[in-house]
Amino acid sequence: MSYSIDLSGRVALVTGASSGLGAQFARTLSSAGAAVVLAGRRVERLKTLRAELEANDGDAHVVGMDVTDHDSIKAAVAHAETEMGTIDILVNNSGVSTTQKLTDVSPEDYDYVMDTNTKGAFFVAQEVGKRMLARAKGAAPGTFTGGRIVNIASMAGLRVLSQIGVYAMSKAAVIHMTRAMALEWGRYNINVNAICPGYIDTEINHHHWDTDQGQKLVQMLPRKRIGKPQDLDTTLLMLCANESHFVNGAVIQADDGFGV
Repeated sequence: MSYSIDLSGRVALVTGASSGLGAQFARTLSSAGAAVVLAGRRVERLKTLRAELEANDGDAHVVGMDVTDHDSIKAAVAHAETEMGTIDILVNNSGVSTTQKLTDVSPEDYDYVMDTNTKGAFFVAQEVGKRMLARAKGAAPGTFTGGRIVNIASMAGLRVLSQIGVYAMSKAAVIHMTRAMALEWGRYNINVNAICPGYIDTEINHHHWDTDQGQKLVQMLPRKRIGKPQDLDTTLLMLCANESHFVNGAVIQADDGFGV
Protein backbone atom coordinates (compact mmCIF):
# COMPACT_ATOMS: atom_id res chain seq x y z
CA MET A 1 0.00 0.00 0.00
CA SER A 2 1.36 3.39 -0.96
CA TYR A 3 0.91 6.48 1.18
CA SER A 4 1.39 10.13 0.33
CA ILE A 5 1.07 13.38 2.26
CA ASP A 6 -1.10 15.95 0.51
CA LEU A 7 -0.96 19.53 1.76
CA SER A 8 -3.14 20.98 -0.99
CA GLY A 9 -5.22 23.89 0.26
CA ARG A 10 -2.80 24.66 3.08
CA VAL A 11 -0.70 27.83 3.43
CA ALA A 12 2.77 27.45 4.92
CA LEU A 13 5.05 30.22 6.17
CA VAL A 14 8.77 29.39 6.17
CA THR A 15 11.17 31.78 7.88
CA GLY A 16 14.81 31.96 6.86
CA ALA A 17 13.77 30.64 3.45
CA SER A 18 16.46 32.35 1.39
CA SER A 19 19.01 29.53 1.68
CA GLY A 20 19.98 26.25 3.31
CA LEU A 21 17.40 24.32 5.27
CA GLY A 22 14.74 27.01 4.87
CA ALA A 23 14.89 26.89 1.09
CA GLN A 24 14.69 23.09 1.14
CA PHE A 25 11.74 23.16 3.55
CA ALA A 26 9.93 25.50 1.17
CA ARG A 27 10.60 23.19 -1.79
CA THR A 28 9.37 20.18 0.16
CA LEU A 29 6.12 21.82 1.27
CA SER A 30 5.49 23.18 -2.21
CA SER A 31 6.01 19.73 -3.73
CA ALA A 32 3.40 18.39 -1.30
CA GLY A 33 0.88 20.92 -2.58
CA ALA A 34 1.04 23.72 -0.01
CA ALA A 35 1.07 27.37 -0.99
CA VAL A 36 4.27 28.70 0.52
CA VAL A 37 5.12 32.12 1.92
CA LEU A 38 8.88 32.66 1.73
CA ALA A 39 10.06 34.95 4.53
CA GLY A 40 13.48 36.41 5.23
CA ARG A 41 15.69 39.44 4.91
CA ARG A 42 17.33 38.60 1.57
CA VAL A 43 14.32 39.36 -0.57
CA GLU A 44 16.07 38.99 -3.94
CA ARG A 45 17.09 35.44 -3.07
CA LEU A 46 13.54 34.72 -1.98
CA LYS A 47 12.30 35.95 -5.36
CA THR A 48 14.68 33.54 -7.11
CA LEU A 49 13.31 30.65 -5.05
CA ARG A 50 9.75 31.77 -5.77
CA ALA A 51 10.48 31.61 -9.49
CA GLU A 52 11.86 28.09 -9.05
CA LEU A 53 8.75 26.93 -7.18
CA GLU A 54 6.40 28.53 -9.69
CA ALA A 55 8.31 26.89 -12.56
CA ASN A 56 7.39 23.59 -10.90
CA ASP A 57 3.71 24.57 -10.71
CA GLY A 58 3.94 25.73 -7.11
CA ASP A 59 2.21 28.70 -5.52
CA ALA A 60 4.60 30.98 -3.63
CA HIS A 61 4.74 34.51 -2.24
CA VAL A 62 7.67 36.54 -0.93
CA VAL A 63 7.57 38.66 2.20
CA GLY A 64 10.42 40.53 3.84
CA MET A 65 10.83 39.70 7.52
CA ASP A 66 13.46 40.49 10.14
CA VAL A 67 12.76 38.19 13.08
CA THR A 68 14.73 40.47 15.42
CA ASP A 69 12.21 43.26 14.77
CA HIS A 70 8.79 42.68 16.35
CA ASP A 71 7.05 45.19 14.09
CA SER A 72 8.58 43.47 11.05
CA ILE A 73 7.21 40.11 12.22
CA LYS A 74 3.68 41.44 12.73
CA ALA A 75 3.66 43.27 9.40
CA ALA A 76 5.03 40.29 7.49
CA VAL A 77 2.50 37.83 8.92
CA ALA A 78 -0.38 40.22 8.26
CA HIS A 79 0.81 40.77 4.69
CA ALA A 80 1.24 37.04 4.13
CA GLU A 81 -2.33 36.29 5.22
CA THR A 82 -3.69 39.14 3.11
CA GLU A 83 -1.94 37.82 0.01
CA MET A 84 -2.17 34.04 0.50
CA GLY A 85 -4.87 33.37 3.05
CA THR A 86 -4.69 32.15 6.62
CA ILE A 87 -1.45 30.46 7.66
CA ASP A 88 -1.98 26.80 8.55
CA ILE A 89 1.66 25.75 8.83
CA LEU A 90 4.64 27.59 10.28
CA VAL A 91 8.19 26.36 9.83
CA ASN A 92 10.10 28.48 12.34
CA ASN A 93 13.56 28.15 10.86
CA SER A 94 15.54 31.40 11.11
CA GLY A 95 18.79 30.95 13.00
CA VAL A 96 22.35 32.22 13.39
CA SER A 97 25.46 31.10 15.24
CA THR A 98 28.92 32.13 16.31
CA THR A 99 31.97 29.94 16.98
CA GLN A 100 33.93 30.97 20.04
CA LYS A 101 34.82 30.00 23.58
CA LEU A 102 32.37 31.12 26.24
CA THR A 103 35.00 33.38 27.76
CA ASP A 104 35.20 35.27 24.47
CA VAL A 105 31.46 35.92 24.09
CA SER A 106 30.62 39.61 24.16
CA PRO A 107 27.19 41.06 24.97
CA GLU A 108 26.85 41.82 21.25
CA ASP A 109 27.63 38.19 20.34
CA TYR A 110 25.13 36.95 22.91
CA ASP A 111 22.35 39.24 21.70
CA TYR A 112 23.08 38.39 18.05
CA VAL A 113 22.36 34.71 18.67
CA MET A 114 19.59 35.00 21.25
CA ASP A 115 17.66 37.74 19.45
CA THR A 116 17.26 35.57 16.36
CA ASN A 117 17.22 32.00 17.63
CA THR A 118 15.17 32.42 20.80
CA LYS A 119 13.42 35.77 20.95
CA GLY A 120 12.77 35.91 17.21
CA ALA A 121 11.52 32.32 17.07
CA PHE A 122 9.20 32.97 20.00
CA PHE A 123 7.56 36.07 18.58
CA VAL A 124 7.13 34.58 15.11
CA ALA A 125 5.37 31.56 16.65
CA GLN A 126 3.37 33.84 18.93
CA GLU A 127 2.13 36.01 16.06
CA VAL A 128 1.10 33.05 13.93
CA GLY A 129 -0.24 31.22 16.98
CA LYS A 130 -2.50 34.12 17.97
CA ARG A 131 -4.13 33.98 14.56
CA MET A 132 -4.53 30.19 14.71
CA LEU A 133 -6.07 30.50 18.18
CA ALA A 134 -8.51 33.21 17.03
CA ARG A 135 -9.75 30.97 14.22
CA ALA A 136 -10.03 27.98 16.54
CA LYS A 137 -12.13 30.03 18.97
CA GLY A 138 -14.34 31.33 16.15
CA ALA A 139 -13.11 34.89 16.65
CA ALA A 140 -11.60 35.12 13.17
CA PRO A 141 -12.66 33.70 9.81
CA GLY A 142 -10.93 30.70 8.27
CA THR A 143 -11.83 27.42 6.62
CA PHE A 144 -9.20 25.44 8.54
CA THR A 145 -8.98 25.54 12.33
CA GLY A 146 -5.94 24.38 14.21
CA GLY A 147 -2.51 24.33 12.68
CA ARG A 148 1.00 22.96 12.62
CA ILE A 149 4.03 24.77 14.01
CA VAL A 150 7.43 23.19 13.46
CA ASN A 151 10.29 24.84 15.33
CA ILE A 152 13.76 24.08 13.98
CA ALA A 153 15.97 23.49 16.99
CA SER A 154 19.26 21.56 16.89
CA MET A 155 21.02 18.58 18.38
CA ALA A 156 23.16 21.21 20.09
CA GLY A 157 20.07 22.00 22.15
CA LEU A 158 20.16 18.46 23.52
CA ARG A 159 23.87 17.77 23.53
CA VAL A 160 26.16 20.70 24.25
CA LEU A 161 29.00 21.07 21.78
CA SER A 162 32.24 22.97 22.32
CA GLN A 163 32.70 26.53 21.06
CA ILE A 164 29.02 27.01 20.19
CA GLY A 165 27.77 27.28 23.76
CA VAL A 166 25.48 30.26 23.26
CA TYR A 167 23.97 28.67 20.15
CA ALA A 168 23.34 25.49 22.18
CA MET A 169 21.68 27.55 24.90
CA SER A 170 19.46 29.31 22.36
CA LYS A 171 18.29 26.03 20.82
CA ALA A 172 17.69 24.43 24.22
CA ALA A 173 15.32 27.32 24.87
CA VAL A 174 13.55 26.61 21.55
CA ILE A 175 13.02 23.01 22.64
CA HIS A 176 11.43 24.08 25.92
CA MET A 177 9.45 26.76 24.07
CA THR A 178 8.06 24.05 21.80
CA ARG A 179 6.81 22.01 24.74
CA ALA A 180 5.28 25.08 26.42
CA MET A 181 3.38 26.03 23.26
CA ALA A 182 2.26 22.44 22.70
CA LEU A 183 0.86 22.37 26.21
CA GLU A 184 -1.04 25.66 25.95
CA TRP A 185 -2.23 25.43 22.37
CA GLY A 186 -2.79 21.71 21.84
CA ARG A 187 -6.38 21.84 23.07
CA TYR A 188 -7.13 24.09 20.08
CA ASN A 189 -5.76 21.55 17.58
CA ILE A 190 -2.55 23.51 17.14
CA ASN A 191 0.28 20.99 17.15
CA VAL A 192 3.71 22.36 18.02
CA ASN A 193 6.76 20.15 17.49
CA ALA A 194 10.49 20.56 17.01
CA ILE A 195 13.11 19.02 14.74
CA CYS A 196 16.66 18.76 16.05
CA PRO A 197 18.93 18.33 13.02
CA GLY A 198 22.44 17.01 13.36
CA TYR A 199 25.25 18.17 11.10
CA ILE A 200 23.81 19.13 7.71
CA ASP A 201 25.79 20.30 4.68
CA THR A 202 24.50 23.71 3.59
CA GLU A 203 26.04 26.61 1.70
CA ILE A 204 26.95 28.29 5.00
CA ASN A 205 29.17 25.45 6.21
CA HIS A 206 29.94 23.60 2.97
CA HIS A 207 33.58 24.69 2.86
CA HIS A 208 34.17 23.53 6.44
CA TRP A 209 33.87 19.81 5.68
CA ASP A 210 36.98 19.91 3.45
CA THR A 211 39.17 21.35 6.21
CA ASP A 212 41.23 19.29 8.64
CA GLN A 213 38.96 20.30 11.49
CA GLY A 214 35.87 19.43 9.47
CA GLN A 215 37.21 16.03 8.48
CA LYS A 216 38.13 15.32 12.10
CA LEU A 217 34.56 16.06 13.11
CA VAL A 218 33.14 13.82 10.39
CA GLN A 219 35.28 10.94 11.64
CA MET A 220 33.76 11.38 15.10
CA LEU A 221 30.20 10.91 13.82
CA PRO A 222 28.52 7.50 14.16
CA ARG A 223 28.35 6.86 10.41
CA LYS A 224 31.13 9.25 9.46
CA ARG A 225 28.98 11.32 7.15
CA ILE A 226 27.19 14.66 6.98
CA GLY A 227 23.51 14.95 6.20
CA LYS A 228 21.89 16.77 3.31
CA PRO A 229 18.95 19.18 3.65
CA GLN A 230 16.77 16.63 1.85
CA ASP A 231 17.36 14.18 4.70
CA LEU A 232 14.87 16.19 6.78
CA ASP A 233 12.08 16.11 4.19
CA THR A 234 10.10 13.17 5.56
CA THR A 235 10.33 14.39 9.15
CA LEU A 236 9.03 17.80 8.16
CA LEU A 237 6.17 16.40 6.08
CA MET A 238 5.12 14.04 8.85
CA LEU A 239 4.86 16.90 11.34
CA CYS A 240 2.97 19.12 8.87
CA ALA A 241 0.53 16.47 7.68
CA ASN A 242 -3.17 16.80 8.46
CA GLU A 243 -3.05 13.20 9.67
CA SER A 244 -0.43 13.93 12.37
CA HIS A 245 -2.98 15.26 14.84
CA PHE A 246 -1.70 12.92 17.60
CA VAL A 247 1.88 14.23 17.47
CA ASN A 248 2.21 17.25 19.74
CA GLY A 249 5.14 18.46 21.83
CA ALA A 250 7.52 16.03 20.15
CA VAL A 251 11.24 16.84 19.88
CA ILE A 252 12.56 14.71 17.05
CA GLN A 253 16.26 14.01 16.66
CA ALA A 254 17.19 13.89 12.97
CA ASP A 255 20.90 13.46 13.46
CA ASP A 256 22.00 10.10 11.99
CA GLY A 257 22.50 8.75 15.50
CA PHE A 258 24.78 11.50 16.74
CA GLY A 259 22.84 11.95 19.98
CA VAL A 260 22.76 8.26 20.88
